[in-house]
Amino acid sequence: MSPAPGVRAPAATRAPKPRIVSGTVLRTPRGRWSVRVQGRTIAVTAILLALLVTVMTVSLTTGDFELSVSEVLQALFGDGGGAADFIVNTLRMPRLVTALCVGAALAVSGAILQSLTKNPLGSPDIIGFTTGSATGALIVIVVLNGGMTQIAIGALTGGFATSAVMYLLLLGSGMQGFRLVVIGIGVSALLLAANSYLMTRASWQEALEAQAWLIGSLGNRGWEHAAAIGFAVAVLLPLALVFARRLSMVEMGDHTATALGVNVGASRTALLVISVALAAFATAVAGPIAFVALAAPQLARKLSRSSGPALVPSAAMGALLLAGGDLAVQRLFSPALLPVGTATGTVGGLYLIWLLVTESRKSRA
Repeated sequence: MSPAPGVRAPAATRAPKPRIVSGTVLRTPRGRWSVRVQGRTIAVTAILLALLVTVMTVSLTTGDFELSVSEVLQALFGDGGGAADFIVNTLRMPRLVTALCVGAALAVSGAILQSLTKNPLGSPDIIGFTTGSATGALIVIVVLNGGMTQIAIGALTGGFATSAVMYLLLLGSGMQGFRLVVIGIGVSALLLAANSYLMTRASWQEALEAQAWLIGSLGNRGWEHAAAIGFAVAVLLPLALVFARRLSMVEMGDHTATALGVNVGASRTALLVISVALAAFATAVAGPIAFVALAAPQLARKLSRSSGPALVPSAAMGALLLAGGDLAVQRLFSPALLPVGTATGTVGGLYLIWLLVTESRKSRA
């Protein structure tokens, strides 16, 4: 029975608002694969990439020893002099590549989690995945006295162990967004307490090393670090893009996604593994850099007005934020050697306050 004219239907009986998705669909010749391309998303991604090229150029040409663009290009292609070759290929380029890959990995990890949880606070640093990686690294530093390779393995192990614990806590109750965020915050608090305890048991030298790593830094990063995170991004980012369409459907709700032929449980598990792996590899290389995974996906999605998770703009935004932040701490505070985590923590903290105030106003509206 329909309501009388002028009377609004109850919320329970009101028809859901259809989700309108604009854009152009590109298909392979046989139609097996398709991707929806939105003009605004392409424009925003192009602008972010242009800004990224600018940041890269400034990073490689400025500093204590300034170089021209031609000198940088000659050094990159093996035709530069000894000093330029050392500055570009040994000091600046590995750090820059590491920043780009770590920023992209954290941003895509955050974009996936925020879409799965349908919560802007659903990022690996808030939920606790990066804190778990930090715990694994601290155990290696304080208890096992391991080197850089062992620290990276410990961080990876800690990240995946944290995700396994959270999966067990969520088992049988479903992976609802609010529940995942709340449990993740609780697990993160416990891990922070464990990290504090490990710091009290460390020697003076171990505590200094652990504290420098816990802030998140790109200093002294060489090609081995850039190669490790570059390989992880090269493998995991295409996998995330393959699952992007399923992620968009899961975002619409379990019933809708199931009706569209998506195996919701398997898709969620695969996407969660990809997200944890990206965050764990990034933390293993650069430490638990805060707020990039939280802010980058939100900014990319707001700018592109994308109806889906916007993984490609998120990756570009994350790379730009981290590379730009690292450039800022290097040039603005020189000769002080500030870790990039101080920049992302400051900006990210302000962003988190703004986000909480905005969400609070929405809930009261």
